Amino acid sequence: MTDDADELHEYSALEQWQLLQSGQVSPVELTEAYLERIETLNDRVGAFVTVLGEEALERARFVETSVPRTAPLWGLPLGDKDLWNRAGVPTGFGSRSRTGFVPDVSDEVVEQLDAAGAISLGKTAVPEFGMPAYTETLVGPPARNPWQLDLNAGGSSGGAAAAVAAGMLPFAPGSDGGGSIRIPAAACGLVGLKPGRGLVPSSLDLALPEGLVVNGSIARTTADAALLLDGMIGRNPDGTIGHHYALRAAGGDEPFLSAAVRGELGDGTKRFQLGVMTSSAWDAAYEITTSPEAQAALAAAVAALGELGHGIEETSLDPDPTYAPAFTAAWKAGAAAVPFVDEGFELDGPLMQWLVREGRALSAPELHSALVALRAFERRFIARLAPFDAVLTPTLAMTPRPNGWWDQADMAHNFEQQCQYTPFTSMVNVSGLPAISVPVHQTEATPDAPVGLPMGVQLIGRPGGERTLLALAAQLERKFRWRFRRPPVW
Repeated sequence: MTDDADELHEYSALEQWQLLQSGQVSPVELTEAYLERIETLNDRVGAFVTVLGEEALERARFVETSVPRTAPLWGLPLGDKDLWNRAGVPTGFGSRSRTGFVPDVSDEVVEQLDAAGAISLGKTAVPEFGMPAYTETLVGPPARNPWQLDLNAGGSSGGAAAAVAAGMLPFAPGSDGGGSIRIPAAACGLVGLKPGRGLVPSSLDLALPEGLVVNGSIARTTADAALLLDGMIGRNPDGTIGHHYALRAAGGDEPFLSAAVRGELGDGTKRFQLGVMTSSAWDAAYEITTSPEAQAALAAAVAALGELGHGIEETSLDPDPTYAPAFTAAWKAGAAAVPFVDEGFELDGPLMQWLVREGRALSAPELHSALVALRAFERRFIARLAPFDAVLTPTLAMTPRPNGWWDQADMAHNFEQQCQYTPFTSMVNVSGLPAISVPVHQTEATPDAPVGLPMGVQLIGRPGGERTLLALAAQLERKFRWRFRRPPVW
């Protein structure tokens, strides 16, 4: 094994995979190293709600002896998002109403990660039923941002992002229904990849309509995000993408890791036509202000991509008064349709209760009209972005938010705050397009933020454009060398 097991977390997931393949480290040794990190840091960070110590070591021994090394994630630790069922392990959904629930059957995403040879170390923290863009709950401490512990890690994959940023996991899967991978990735200085609709086996993830939710990856590097994506895809025994996932990414069966490592497509293409956009689908509903820090991140990315030879052109969305009420109705309907929402509903927090009440008040014609409006927006959005290989936006409109910042008295204002913080993410879910958030900027140090805070940009791709996004993200990563920056808790 390596000279110092205490330093294994310093390696990227890809480097750890290479160590595992060469026999320099074993799955058991790597699992032990990360369990020690979790024991040391989790009380401060709040990334895990359940830690599978002995179970993880037993799984590592099984992988070591009984799973072929050809499995794409062989021996690599990760965590299950606590919206996903793993048979025999509590699924809390971030809610007091689900305390003690232990499923008998695992979700497909969990089974796929197991089949890929991964080792689950536990359940990562989520907000109540994954609905908010911040991970604060009534069941435990918030998922804290490793860059500054009084800030939130974002949501809904907040625990996953906090764990990766703190070096408690090499990478982590997440799910994204309105930005739930990209938001915490940007807040925690990580790469967050939301693939296009239909590429990755997706859990039901409660009851959100219109195919909003897809599963993807959170990682410190672009290559690690691609490695995890390769392991999450349903594949045939010969390694080809499973035929039941018909929406393949451009590039066929070539691993996504290849584009992320090379920084170019399989045919050698590495220069693209890019759009730059600062308008959002929420502009007609709320006052959306892009902070100076978010503007600085976008400007840095645009300058870097221009220096790399990409074509760059400004674009914008036409004001659309239909989007906000339609998306809000769909979100409320999703909350109201949670299968077990009546079991201890009074134990849920004020936001979830408000969403459920509002969702139940919607009539069938109102919901139908909202879904029709979102489908029409999807067509317009894809058409507007069609001239570009990818479109660049800020990921977040503000710096990471403090714990407790969100209004807990006026839930309509709470929802507005979330939209103002994350105006650029949900429209991508509605369209079904792939997107990736990449850290490119660190704010100036201040007394309140002595090491500066990470800021990311989002790249939105064409249908099937995951490899283009990974190539562009890899180029930005090389330019800014972000993977070598560490938060204070590291």
